[in-house]
Amino acid sequence: MEENNVNVMKDMSPKQSHAINNAFASKFAKSMFLTITGIVILSFIGTRMFTHVDLNLYGYMVGTIVFLGGFFYRFIAWGERPPTKIIIKKGFKLIFRKSTPKTATNHLATYKFIWNRGIYRWTQHILIGWGCVLACLVTFPLVFGWMYFTMPEGGYYTIVLMGMDFITVPADGVIAFMSYNALNLSALMVIAGVCMAMYRRLKNMQARAEQNFIYDFMPLYLLLFISITGLALTFSNVFLAGAGHYVMSLIHQYSVIITLIYLPFGKLAHIPFRPLSVFARNYREHYGEKEMKDCKVCGEGFVSTEQSNDVIQVLETNNLAFNMEDGFNLAELCLPCRRKYRISRFSGFATHEVPVKEANQNAKG
Repeated sequence: MEENNVNVMKDMSPKQSHAINNAFASKFAKSMFLTITGIVILSFIGTRMFTHVDLNLYGYMVGTIVFLGGFFYRFIAWGERPPTKIIIKKGFKLIFRKSTPKTATNHLATYKFIWNRGIYRWTQHILIGWGCVLACLVTFPLVFGWMYFTMPEGGYYTIVLMGMDFITVPADGVIAFMSYNALNLSALMVIAGVCMAMYRRLKNMQARAEQNFIYDFMPLYLLLFISITGLALTFSNVFLAGAGHYVMSLIHQYSVIITLIYLPFGKLAHIPFRPLSVFARNYREHYGEKEMKDCKVCGEGFVSTEQSNDVIQVLETNNLAFNMEDGFNLAELCLPCRRKYRISRFSGFATHEVPVKEANQNAKG
């Protein structure tokens, strides 16, 4: 019997054996299963065995799960590309670099990389980015029951975090006030940032020439609509004694759900993808410190040798090897020389041998 089992295993193709061992049809299915399982476990713990579930937030929960499905589909499709695989694989190895905390702060918290484009654009990104982050930090824990509030007698609120009483504060105190109005504050930040972005895109002629409604303006309208309807809920409760609250809550909820479904497939997808910019930065810095690749024409170092070799490898993988008659690959030229070399191929004039480069080749922003 054992010999027969061994023979059967030998006869199996590697693909069949791989499918049996993994028990998942695809990476997408595996990622979704593990993520949803983790959320359910955390919700079970946070809601004290599902005894504190807010059914009014059920729609947001469904929208979030659909968003996760779209996100994993988009991320896995993007992550399977040869250049992305290289960045992710080598980025994980470099995640414990000493410069990682500083890089993460610049890219994910202070947006220093946008500062070079001007204080106006930096301000609008800070308002939109941190407004959305603050809203997510409040909304998702409430939706999945990781955080909720109880009100014992005596005018005090108890903030429950992951099923444990975290802190008890006066109902009319500063902490309670900030907790109630955290979403209102985030909405005001997003509205200000979106208005700045829309003003720039309508007034700046270069921006107007590069924008289109579906890709560039619709995400801003969605964020604006969510923020305004969210503030309208507070206005209804505070100034109108709850009049119209039910209808407005449905409008707000559907706007959030539609945005969550749209998010992985539009311009806003760069928000959940943004942390990978830290990988790319570490990759460039680490291998740039080791050895720089000299341009085959001008002799100046322009990228790391590792990155140049990776680019050539990716091009060959996609059957796009740009090997020139001069004995080098086009990826071994710096960007200004690459442009001039390509012009020379069309014009017949050896422009790549002209020592003068573009005046803005080292421009920031």
